[in-house]
Amino acid sequence: MDNLPDRSTHPAAATTATLPIHQDPHIRRLLVVGLLGNLIRWLEILAFGVFTYQQTGSAFWVASMTMSRMVPMGLFGVAFGALAARISRRLGLLVIQGALLATTLALLFMSEAGALEVWHLAVASFVNGVAWAGDNPLRRGLIGDIAGGLRMPRAMALDVIGASACRLAGPALGGMLLAWGGMQAVLLVTAALHLAGFFAMLGLAKAPAWRKGPKSAVWSILAGGFQAARASRRLAATLCITLIFNIFGWPALSMVPVIGQERLALSAQGIGVLASMDGAGSLLGAGLLMALAHRLSHGHVFAGGLALFLAMLPVVALSVHPVLTGAALMVLGVGQSGFSVMQATLVFAAAPADRRMEAMGILTMCIGTAPLGFLATGWLAGRFGAPAAMVACAACGLLCLLATWPLWRACLREAPDAPGRS
Repeated sequence: MDNLPDRSTHPAAATTATLPIHQDPHIRRLLVVGLLGNLIRWLEILAFGVFTYQQTGSAFWVASMTMSRMVPMGLFGVAFGALAARISRRLGLLVIQGALLATTLALLFMSEAGALEVWHLAVASFVNGVAWAGDNPLRRGLIGDIAGGLRMPRAMALDVIGASACRLAGPALGGMLLAWGGMQAVLLVTAALHLAGFFAMLGLAKAPAWRKGPKSAVWSILAGGFQAARASRRLAATLCITLIFNIFGWPALSMVPVIGQERLALSAQGIGVLASMDGAGSLLGAGLLMALAHRLSHGHVFAGGLALFLAMLPVVALSVHPVLTGAALMVLGVGQSGFSVMQATLVFAAAPADRRMEAMGILTMCIGTAPLGFLATGWLAGRFGAPAAMVACAACGLLCLLATWPLWRACLREAPDAPGRS
């Protein structure tokens, strides 16, 4: 891989590098693709979960449906990083969009025929998880190529704003479609959204043909990516903090519906509102970062966002007042937005130019460790209760953050190509 050319600059960047990020037509297309993908993801998680529970009556199978979307991130993250370094990322995204559209049309056909089964949805969820695994190295990697180091934080802030908005709108849309026309309506709208994403990618500028390097095994590429992490303390720190969030942070949020029902005695509608509060906070935080990204230290926002997230978990777990719980979830969401916006930004800035896609693949693999956290959180909740599980996650996460301080303090230093404070 060392003799690959520097692919850090997309041809579109030469003509749009001076444009504000929201006026760049190429980045706008990639953000639209991400927006549609996130809307579909949250819509399907709700609709598939309801259908699965109606068919099986098992909460375990509902959780397994969500898990099937996450497992591919750990399995295929590095492979996608290797692939993204060797092919046109535009072509890779078009193939993914086409595969998702074909999968949805197959589900729609089976639903119309009255033959739709839970295992069909499980397979489709896995396919969607594979596409999710390709998002960091392919779509976000392409955003980084076009935006460059100076515009990357604002591009990621816009991406997180879209993702947060979809986290609020997707479940509501999924529930409305289920009530209106059942799974047929859900799948018809999903197919239309996939088709829109496919045409959005078609309009993206093509990159010139790049000379291919020698074929390398995934394990050698994985080793090369970890060599890059060892060579860059900032990259290693970013990956370390990502692991802490995905093992101890994100899984703890799965306890919010249980907290709402058992500790706060909320109705189903109240639980839905409560569960959306972290998304509202994330949307607010991403908007603030969009305005202030050029003034803030990327590393401080990244590590501080995780610390704030973990610190709010015990408040959510132990509060007996719905308003206080909702407020804590909003603050938690603000921290999560800082973490999410700076995650890909720091990896892109810290990795060597010829290893960026491999580094994004390793980032995806680190995100793919979340199923381990979900399993541990579920076991703790079953044995000691949801509040205790959430507090334990927060305590373990903060202890790991403290123990790895000598490593991740490197994240607090500005990258050479970062804009820094102004």
